[in-house]
Amino acid sequence: MFILGNFIYSVAHLLEALITILYWLVIVRALISWVNPDPFNPIVQFLYKTTDPILAPIKKFLPQFGPVDISPIVAFFVLYFLKLFLVSSLVGLAMRLRF
Repeated sequence: MFILGNFIYSVAHLLEALITILYWLVIVRALISWVNPDPFNPIVQFLYKTTDPILAPIKKFLPQFGPVDISPIVAFFVLYFLKLFLVSSLVGLAMRLRF
């Protein structure tokens, strides 16, 4: 069973890295939205393409607060919760399967 435990442990750490990358991309997108970026810039297009699948569903459910978009804040908390709950649960499961 230790092989399954090692596999789950590896998946947990890959998931943690992915969540951390998404976390920073959401923060960068929120910061760059303050300066009216060029939509044809490849970096801006990459940010929009990677964060839109996360932010678009959140924007549907949140009410509009004028010009302020709070969807990055909600996404930040959701990603943080997933990192704390899901990753630590997978690591705990992996540790129990290793021994």
